[in-house]
Amino acid sequence: MLANKQTTKSLSLDKYGINNATAHYQLSPEELHQITLDNNQGVESATGALAVNTGEFTGRSPKDRFLVKDEETKDKVWWGDINIPFDTDKFDKLYDKVVDYLSEKEIYVRDSYACSDENYRLNIRVINEYPWSNLFAYNMFLRPEESELENFKEDWIVVNAPGFKADPLVDGTRQANFSILNFTKKIALIGGSGYTGEIKKGIFSALNFILPVHKNTLPMHCSANIGEDGDTAVFFGLSGTGKTTLSADPKRKLIGDDEHGWTKENTIFNFEGGCYAKVINLSEENEPDIFNAIKPGAILENVILNEDGSVNFEDTSITPNTRVSYPLDHIKNIAEPSIGKNPKNIFFLTADAFGVLPPISKLTPAQAAYHFMSGYTAKVAGTEAGVDEPQPNFSACFGAPFMPLHPAEYAEMLSKKMKDANVNVWLVNTGWTGGAYGTGSRMKLKYTRSMIESALDGKLEDVEFTQHPIFGLNMPLECENVPSEILNPRQTWSDKGSYDAKAMELANSFKNNFKKYEDNSNNEILSGGPIV
Repeated sequence: MLANKQTTKSLSLDKYGINNATAHYQLSPEELHQITLDNNQGVESATGALAVNTGEFTGRSPKDRFLVKDEETKDKVWWGDINIPFDTDKFDKLYDKVVDYLSEKEIYVRDSYACSDENYRLNIRVINEYPWSNLFAYNMFLRPEESELENFKEDWIVVNAPGFKADPLVDGTRQANFSILNFTKKIALIGGSGYTGEIKKGIFSALNFILPVHKNTLPMHCSANIGEDGDTAVFFGLSGTGKTTLSADPKRKLIGDDEHGWTKENTIFNFEGGCYAKVINLSEENEPDIFNAIKPGAILENVILNEDGSVNFEDTSITPNTRVSYPLDHIKNIAEPSIGKNPKNIFFLTADAFGVLPPISKLTPAQAAYHFMSGYTAKVAGTEAGVDEPQPNFSACFGAPFMPLHPAEYAEMLSKKMKDANVNVWLVNTGWTGGAYGTGSRMKLKYTRSMIESALDGKLEDVEFTQHPIFGLNMPLECENVPSEILNPRQTWSDKGSYDAKAMELANSFKNNFKKYEDNSNNEILSGGPIV
């Protein structure tokens, strides 16, 4: 039946250099699910979701991500350890080897697009070696109507060959796996890794260059939701800070949970058509939306199933980075289309394991730009091998691995949009209070929710604020349903001198991290850092 379906499509991939391949085009999730089972590449969980193992790589490999350095990129990209240059000639030769590898194989092709705002739409053709990788593309990218496929013209292609291994000595890669973006040829080339996140993050990285350079639009690694009055809220935050949890609000509709653009028309739009969520320690009580989205059509990655087919969410024997991808419509309370207007509040989420930063503080435009460029959270013991005590973790723009331009360029765009839209920016510490990790306690989720709700409802506009003596942050003296004594972190420590010393230590970490940005930052941004 599948062969007949593909014959009617008569899809040829010769123009990409992929010859005599059997191209299964635009298969349904049900078909891709069944083919994966038939090929013994996955199993079905008790809830009907597909469970796969991505192989050697269970996460992204940042040191194996490259950008082709050519006329389009050489003077625009911020080259270095994050944006690693790749030679044009070597890209062409490697591409030819990959498409030759895919020739005469059974492969899976999907036409889709990114960006829910039609004015910024990026048409994508995804070519996958594995059926479950193609199901991931169905889940994560936006899905064209049947009528749109007749004359579909792709802007970018993703060529995804997990089974192909590069020869570093010949191909110019660091090791056998690679993820390479070519902005001139508009190709994302991925090989040697079955981790599906490379597919979505490849296109996200591409948009992080295309939108600011060519569309005057700010790309953001964030979640977003919209209230009953039409006000949009944006949540930035690194892994473990509560980005997905806090943006899932029964009173507000979810626009998206990971990647958005902020346009010159002052709208917020989702890049994606789905969610790619961590499921480590997932429970129905704490994350009901994600828990209930794990049903037919969803893909579980690198989880351990119990004998009855249920997921052991606590099992990290393969990786702590267990994941699930699913279409947005697996969640009930979503905005349709995935676009918000009238952005009013931005939240920078941090899990400060040092117990220094206030649970909520209001930022000036300068502070917002500075903390946006810093992208601070903390690693705690047990999160990574070798981490035995809290460590500062900085990721520029809360997404450094995906940002081709200098962080100051994104920060200046954010600062301008903040001012133009009169947006409030809040720094929210979901980490520790009453002492550092090991001494203090984690901020209660109910308090964090109350603080965010008060900010969204405008209840913090009329309260009195006081300034943090070291970071200069404006801290409210009261907040509805939150004990006043926790709003100033210094007051929660029994030893005030120890707090002051720890705060200075963290301030110095901020300053040391920011040194690499100073030459490209204006005076306003530089003034937003710690004041001591």
